[in-house]
Amino acid sequence: MNMEERIRRINELYHKSQAEGLTETEKQEQAALRREYVESVRTNLKAQLDSISIERPDGSIEKLSKKKKR
Repeated sequence: MNMEERIRRINELYHKSQAEGLTETEKQEQAALRREYVESVRTNLKAQLDSISIERPDGSIEKLSKKKKR
């Protein structure tokens, strides 16, 4: 199942949960799909941030991913 299909299924389950409720199996499926989606977003965001470089006033270039966490 690709990400588009997963998102479609997440939305289907959400609308069903609002209209009539979900079975335990559907609740588990919804939770698993949401976890996969969130992990995918985090991975993609990290990859984007890792590819960003900042040019400092002195002309040096620093990779954003090399900055230390505060």
